[in-house]
Amino acid sequence: MPDAGFSWNPVTDLQDLWSFPFMVNAFRAGAIFAVLAGVLGWFMVLRRQAFTGHTLSVVAFPGAAGATLIGVSAVYGYFAFCVGAAVIFALATRGRQGSIGRLGQESALTGTVQAFALACGLLFVALYKGFLEGFTALLFGSFLGITSGQVILLAWVAVIVLCILTVIGRPLLFASADPDVAAARGVPVRALSALFLVLLGAAVAEASQITGALLVFALLVMPAATAQRLTARPLVSLLLTIGIGWLVTWAGLVAAYYSPYPIGFYVTTFAFAAYLAAQLLGNLTQQAARRPTRRPPGSSALLSDLAEGTR
Repeated sequence: MPDAGFSWNPVTDLQDLWSFPFMVNAFRAGAIFAVLAGVLGWFMVLRRQAFTGHTLSVVAFPGAAGATLIGVSAVYGYFAFCVGAAVIFALATRGRQGSIGRLGQESALTGTVQAFALACGLLFVALYKGFLEGFTALLFGSFLGITSGQVILLAWVAVIVLCILTVIGRPLLFASADPDVAAARGVPVRALSALFLVLLGAAVAEASQITGALLVFALLVMPAATAQRLTARPLVSLLLTIGIGWLVTWAGLVAAYYSPYPIGFYVTTFAFAAYLAAQLLGNLTQQAARRPTRRPPGSSALLSDLAEGTR
């Protein structure tokens, strides 16, 4: 990282940021992933599968560690473990809703896979001594070491995933909002759920190479949760999710460039601040809606007289 100082001149600071190829790649990758994570995360939060998404992001860590242990590229480990875990969840679940017992079994399965994956990751790190040097990067990632090839690959993955979501978006939304009614009308609820999980696993596998296993989950859940707290309109909420994710990602890049602290800390902190602001705004709005309207004395009688006079 070159020596940098914040000049309080936006034009100068932007020119400084964009003068380095690694920062240009970081901003490009951040924008692409903000869109991809925004769309997938919006459906994930709507379907109440945040725990599943968290598990898929955690599974990326032992995948990369295991691939490095056997001497192959970490990319293969990311995709093998993330997509494999998504397939396991898809085969074991039947949509988003169901009986309490069914939901409990799904949560137990997700927690079991997560615990086993973490144990495998720690084992792989212990077996491969030299791997400890990259332990932090695997968990928290680094936008500042992104290559042009990684940006292109991330863009292709985003295009493929978003194209598939465009095709299945309407039935997936129907199946997410009311799976029982959707199934009664012939919507393939279980197939859509399985396909969504596989898409989520593939996106997490690709993005984890850049963002790390933990940061990818933060960008999946926080912007979507914030947007859905602010509005219940699907399209507005989806666009707001993408905008929030894009904003906190680029703001985190700027903050990390001008400080010695990691990008993951800033992105997560900014996203959490946005969520707290949305919660506060939502609470204030609810309190204002519940507050009874005070009328001056005699206003009821006056309204009655006016109503009587208009008859």
